[in-house]
Parts: sequence; C-alpha cells; structure tokens
Amino acid sequence: MNQVDASRVIEMAWEDRTPFEAIERLYGLSEGEVIKLMRRALKPGSFRLWRARVSGRQTKHMKVRNNDVTRAYCRAQYKPRSLRKR
Repeated sequence: MNQVDASRVIEMAWEDRTPFEAIERLYGLSEGEVIKLMRRALKPGSFRLWRARVSGRQTKHMKVRNNDVTRAYCRAQYKPRSLRKR
C-alpha cells in the first residue's frame, strides 16, 4: 500500500461514520488489518485513543449500524478550503 492510500485509510478509520466495511470495499483491508495499520502508523497514545473511540461506536460496523445512517461522512466534512475557518 502506498503512502497516499495508507493516509486515506487512516483518515477513514478516524471518521465516525465510515464503517470498516467501506474501507475493506475500497482498499481490501479487513478490520484487523486496519487495526494493525493504525497500530504501526500512530503513536501509542493516539492508537489507544482511537481504539477506545471506535470500540463502542455502532457506526463503524454495518451490521450494528442504525438504518437511518445512510451516508459515510458528515456533510460539512469536505468543505472547500475557502469556506473553512482559519
């Protein structure tokens, strides 16, 4: 996996609404492989924070996800740079 793809997987893993299944579909990495990537890429404290964050998060797993959640990201997440606060 190249550095750009790894960076995008890390970003998707941090996002609350992006399920592991979406990462697997796009990049071929299972949840366990994403966890291994995050363990290697993040500092130990950051990895622990991330694991605590996603462990109980229903939106990270399609099987337990509420059916009302139909998108993988917040609408405000990808604002053009000119609209972001500086």
